[in-house]
Amino acid sequence: MKVYLVANPKGGSGKSTLATNLAGLLAHREKNAHVMLGDVDRQQSAAFWLQRRPPNVPVISNWEVEPGKPARPPRGTTHAVLDTPAGLHDEKLKALLKVADRVLVPVQPSMFDLMASQAFFEELAEIKVMRSLPIAVVGLRVDERTRSAEQFHRFIESTGLPLLTSLRNTQNYVQLAAHGLTLFDVAPHRVEKDLAQWEAFWEWV
Repeated sequence: MKVYLVANPKGGSGKSTLATNLAGLLAHREKNAHVMLGDVDRQQSAAFWLQRRPPNVPVISNWEVEPGKPARPPRGTTHAVLDTPAGLHDEKLKALLKVADRVLVPVQPSMFDLMASQAFFEELAEIKVMRSLPIAVVGLRVDERTRSAEQFHRFIESTGLPLLTSLRNTQNYVQLAAHGLTLFDVAPHRVEKDLAQWEAFWEWV
């Protein structure tokens, strides 16, 4: 089983959006996949999303996780995605990293988001060196035509962590999430631009 941890202590960074769509990608593309989505956040956004998921799409199961103390998922689970809360640091972070095979850090390109995430990036960079744990950054709501996008790329380069991809600012994620869906649950022509940006995830996982 592979465990993917989606983490950033900054609230509103897009963790649940990234976690749910990653689970959707795995459920659709992995053969005989049994994908679970765990929600360590007290707000339980991912768990609420799962309740809205329709029965005619690939199954993603709920992994009930006590904050900071991940339980063992059921036998037969092939992939697990963990959504995490804001303010994740210290012992809670270490406990989750112990079970993680890969870590994704979503971050938005505003200077406020970047500054709020800087200490976390430094913490992860040290962990990456010590454990050789695959860690990658994902930009959310990035408009590559803007100056903020240029600042974003310079900042990520300074962290020493690789930028996996950047996702554009679109209402597709919001509208699909309201129905418990991911990009991979709808006709490809509806979300063609977004699916192209997710190819980097498939290569990484």
